[in-house]
Amino acid sequence: MLKAVFVDYTGTIIKEEGPDIREVIRRTYENSDIESPQAMVAYWWRLLNEYEEKSFGNSYMSEDDIVEELLKICEKEIHLKENPKELHAAFQRFWMYAPAYEDTAAFFKECPLPIYIISNNAGKYIEESMRDKDLHPAGIISSDMVRAYKPHRAVFEKALEVSGCSADEVIHIGDSVSSDVEGAKAANIQPVLVDRGGKSSLEGVLTVKSLTDIIPLINAWPADRGQYNK
Repeated sequence: MLKAVFVDYTGTIIKEEGPDIREVIRRTYENSDIESPQAMVAYWWRLLNEYEEKSFGNSYMSEDDIVEELLKICEKEIHLKENPKELHAAFQRFWMYAPAYEDTAAFFKECPLPIYIISNNAGKYIEESMRDKDLHPAGIISSDMVRAYKPHRAVFEKALEVSGCSADEVIHIGDSVSSDVEGAKAANIQPVLVDRGGKSSLEGVLTVKSLTDIIPLINAWPADRGQYNK
C-alpha cells in the first residue's frame, strides 16, 4: 500500500529555464572562449555532475560552494571574465524562482498522498520556491541533510526516515534516469520516470508524460507493486 510520494525538484516539478538561468548562460558564453551557448550548458553540467558525484561525507561541498568552485574553473579553462558574485546570485534566484511546470499545481492539488520533495538543492531555496508558488509539500529532503547528492542512496534513505515510510510504501517520481531512476532503485524504491518529450523508454520502468498522469495510477496502485515493474 502506498503511503507517500517522493518527487524530484528541478526538471520534474520546476523547469530548467527562466530569466535567471538564461542570464547565466548568456553572460558566461559572451564573456568566455566557449563556442556556443549550448556548449556552455554542456560544459557546466559535466563539471557539476563530476563535483556532485565526488561530494560526499567529509568531502561534501554545498551547491553554493560548488558553484563558486566551478566559476573559478571557468575563469581558468575557458577564460571567463565576469562578476562571480552576480552570477552566483543569479543561480540562487534560479533555484528559487524558476517557473513550475504547467502540471505541477494540479499534481499537488490532486495527489491523494503526502508529497515529499527530494533535491540536490539546499532546503532553504526549495522552501522559498514553495512559498513563491504556493505549493505545500509534506517535507523537503535536500542534499545538505545527508551531505550527499542524488543518486546516492543516503538521500533516498533520509526521505524514508523523514516520511516514516518503508521502501515499498513509496514511489519516487523524477525526470533523470541516472539521478532519479537509478537512485530510487538503489534504495529499493519504485521509480516513476517523467518523460514529457516522449523520448525515453526504459524496460521495467513505469514512464509517464506528465505529473497528472500519475494520479490515477496512484489511486489504483496494486498491493503488489510488481505489476508496474513489468
